[in-house]
Amino acid sequence: MNPSFKFILALIISLEISLKISLTTNFAIIILAIIYLLVKKIKLKSLLLLLIVPFIAAFTIFATLEWFTPTPDLFNALGLSSRIYVYILTISCVTIDTSAEELARSFEQNFHLPSKFAYGVLAALNIVPRMKQAVKQIRTAGMMRGVYLSFWSPVLYFKAILVALNSAENLAQGMESHGYQEDKQRSTIVAVLIKTSDWLWSAIILVLLNLALFTLK
Repeated sequence: MNPSFKFILALIISLEISLKISLTTNFAIIILAIIYLLVKKIKLKSLLLLLIVPFIAAFTIFATLEWFTPTPDLFNALGLSSRIYVYILTISCVTIDTSAEELARSFEQNFHLPSKFAYGVLAALNIVPRMKQAVKQIRTAGMMRGVYLSFWSPVLYFKAILVALNSAENLAQGMESHGYQEDKQRSTIVAVLIKTSDWLWSAIILVLLNLALFTLK
């Protein structure tokens, strides 16, 4: 499926289930999302993290609505807490086989997102590994001078900000040297097409979702 369609579909599903409580629909989405992730061969460790980490937030919501309210309602407690898993698992279905680069290209080509936003997001994502490496180098250089820079040291982050500003300047110069001009028509290296099947699958999923939301409890 087209990356933009998958992202918007996950967004619509999350929005619709936040407007109406349907415990059966929530559990159906959770089960289908887990099956989809298994079909896409998600690692067992990643799947366990997706199920264990949100448990804290889900349990907190459940405990608050079931045990610490004057009028506890088990249906609402389960419905609202299960939404956490729906949000996490649906967006995981998007990200498991869609990279940030594919998503940015799709938004730019299919939904006319300004290229400066698309390339800005890609630049921000690509700079994260460089920043991690820069922080390691700064800490190592400090230790060689006998100065220990902890992770909460302002000096460490001040130096890291300077490295980030320098990287941003180099990136801007690199883009200009490659002929990038804002608001100019650009050719595409990899075309991201919208197929008829994308519209068809999106319509089927949304129809089934709304039928489930308004007929099941």
